[in-house]
Amino acid sequence: MFILAAETGAHGFTIWGLVQQADPVVKSVMAGLVLASIICWAIILEKIFRLMRLSSDVKHLEAIAAGTGNAGGKGLPSVLLAAARSEAEEGAERGEGRSDVRARLERAMRGSLRSELQKQEAGLPFLATIGSAAPFIGLFGTVWGIMNSFTAISQQQDTSLATVAPGIAEALFATALGLAAAIPAVMAYNAIAVSLGRYSARAGSAIAGLAKTLSQPQGETGRANIEPLRAGKL
Repeated sequence: MFILAAETGAHGFTIWGLVQQADPVVKSVMAGLVLASIICWAIILEKIFRLMRLSSDVKHLEAIAAGTGNAGGKGLPSVLLAAARSEAEEGAERGEGRSDVRARLERAMRGSLRSELQKQEAGLPFLATIGSAAPFIGLFGTVWGIMNSFTAISQQQDTSLATVAPGIAEALFATALGLAAAIPAVMAYNAIAVSLGRYSARAGSAIAGLAKTLSQPQGETGRANIEPLRAGKL
């Protein structure tokens, strides 16, 4: 925490002093912004760990598609291969060609991928909302604080800096809190959205390769070759 100044007269120009002297409305704005900032940082930290796990899962999926990885284990690859297995066993139709089988398997895995990525998006709307609204909420506190400063001037009939400065400082602190909440939220939202888009594209390419491999005819049945899935390897 930084110190704005020592004390001037009866007003403490510390961070805590500004909060204590603020109008109840400004205090409510400050408290809301601090709470929003804490929630944003909790979401950001949670997303960092989730993206690390997703990155590992996508690499594993790419290795499976390339034939260098094992299909066992948990996580995203397991979920996608389970969807492919279920579709291959239950969705087969008599007389369908390899292209039809490949399209079915790819569609099933892409649908499962969308569901998994939607789980990763939880919390992003809150980051976007805080990133766009927090500066305006802080500005509302600033406007309210400046109005109180003008009221103090009219009541005391004194336009000296000692009369005006405390109210303006409190008001500007609300704006600072709004920016402190909004800037990390916007930066994190953009970074997370870009990362999810990249992982989605990489997983989509791996899914296309997997569907091509799994749609190879098995003997004379023409059904998808799901034996590697049952054995836990490709």
